[in-house]
Amino acid sequence: MNRSHFFAHMARMKLIQRWPLMRNVEPENVAEHSLQVAMVAHALAVIRNTCFNGRLDPAQAAMRALFHDASEVLTGDLPTPVKYFNEDIARAYKDIEKNAEATLLKMLPAELQGAYAPLLSSPPDDDYGQLVKAADILCALLKCEEELTAGNREFAPARKRLTAMLEQRMNQEIRYFLEVFVPSFSLSLDEISAPEF
Repeated sequence: MNRSHFFAHMARMKLIQRWPLMRNVEPENVAEHSLQVAMVAHALAVIRNTCFNGRLDPAQAAMRALFHDASEVLTGDLPTPVKYFNEDIARAYKDIEKNAEATLLKMLPAELQGAYAPLLSSPPDDDYGQLVKAADILCALLKCEEELTAGNREFAPARKRLTAMLEQRMNQEIRYFLEVFVPSFSLSLDEISAPEF
């Protein structure tokens, strides 16, 4: 049986720093971000199903989210101002991401590739792809909230941009998450630990 480097690469997600051009009070890596996006994607699916008659599989949402930035172990995390500087760069970077996803998939034993293909190169516009993108934006917004609460004003423009992006995608489960969960991210530990009466 041939050896595979796939999970050795996945383990390096913790070495890829996010927000590389910005001062961070608390640095964040891609592994941490991916875990949070998976939890939020799972929650969005549960919210849609429970409150708004949806029919999504929360486990599938979480798994797609867990691997949504996997290609960055080969490409690194390109900062948003660079990635979207113009249409040519954005298109070229999408091609680089697709190539990296294909490279990662080929690292897996042939008998496992079918199971991982939908996780590494899932369609961005189906229900799960849209839900994962919403979770990704929400988690970036949560990072901004944490940085701003810690006094780092550098994240104020990012928060404004991400809020506008969420407004463009707004649906019932995003609104629910924003109203129920996001306000706690600007509170202190004592405030979120205090019992509510």
